Amino acid sequence: MDRHDLVIVGAGPVGMALALALKDAGLDILLVDARARGAARHDPRVLALAHGTRLTLERLGVWTQLRATPIETIHVSQQGGFGRSLLRATDYDQPALGYVVAAGDLAAALDDALLAARIPVRGDASVSGLAAGADDVLVSLADGHTLSARLAACAEGAIQGDEDDTLVERDYGQHAVISVATPAGSHGHRAWERFTPQGPLAVLPCGHDCAIVHTAAPDAADALMTLDDAAYLAHLQAHFGQRLRFAAVGPRARYPLRLRYRPNPVGHRTVWLGNAAQTLHPVAGQGYNLALRDVWACAQVLLRSGGDPGAPETLATYARERRLDRAGTIRFTDTLVRLFSTDLAPLRHARGAGLFALDLLPPARHFVAKRMMFGARAWP
Repeated sequence: MDRHDLVIVGAGPVGMALALALKDAGLDILLVDARARGAARHDPRVLALAHGTRLTLERLGVWTQLRATPIETIHVSQQGGFGRSLLRATDYDQPALGYVVAAGDLAAALDDALLAARIPVRGDASVSGLAAGADDVLVSLADGHTLSARLAACAEGAIQGDEDDTLVERDYGQHAVISVATPAGSHGHRAWERFTPQGPLAVLPCGHDCAIVHTAAPDAADALMTLDDAAYLAHLQAHFGQRLRFAAVGPRARYPLRLRYRPNPVGHRTVWLGNAAQTLHPVAGQGYNLALRDVWACAQVLLRSGGDPGAPETLATYARERRLDRAGTIRFTDTLVRLFSTDLAPLRHARGAGLFALDLLPPARHFVAKRMMFGARAWP
């Protein structure tokens, strides 16, 4: 049986980041992934990265390898109602509020760094279960092999442990239709978050193009996927409005939106990170940013503690330190979705007044911007 200090389940951007954050910790680290080695390099999605995430990726030594499009302003509005707010990076003496990168480019930069650090990745190794004992956790692979680790970090999927607590889940009744659209003019490094009764519509600057996250009810998403490009482009333009004109749109994909999280991200000799710990609605683009904050905090706790990485007190320290940010970010995104995904007139007027006040009150705007850049611990 192969024995390691740390087995990381999932060699995506979360698992690879954890391995790099611990590359100088003196631990025997192995990543295992159900996909072939390097499969994450071909991920077609785009990611919205907060300014705080950029700082972490700089510490990991991969930021300069990324083609990142800065988000200098964020325009927030609601369809069919008054009120809007504008967040500007210059108000916080930052070069950008956030950045947009291709998920495949990020995975490639992280994978190249793993190769340079000689951290092994075992591909085509699907994990079927975990069994924690007093001194180690057994990681069972679908091919019949078993690995032993002092700590298992589950960074992707829904790997179950022996003492799993109840997951909290909420189906939003929405699907995201994602695509890349070419604007007729410059996007000016501006992102738009437009709330509609069908769900939020995000338009993010991505190179010279714009990444589109178009939320709709499942049956409406079915209809959107059947439209030809010209018909969908016309629908998108009407749905978004005239703040930016789109000249063309590329292929579309879709996925269901739900909230799913573990109230306690640690178990006996096990820690859950990324989508294995929480899956969020894409509103405000908080998913990977929260995951990377979790990763960095986990690595720092392990580095400080030394000794046994799976010790109960070490994992309890990590869970305690991350409680505020995790809970705050989960509530923040969930509240935004539920508050803005209804067309009741009183709520529409209240939302408009709130957006109007947000634009007039610098402390409130500062709170929202700082939370988006750095997480719940950014305030005050």
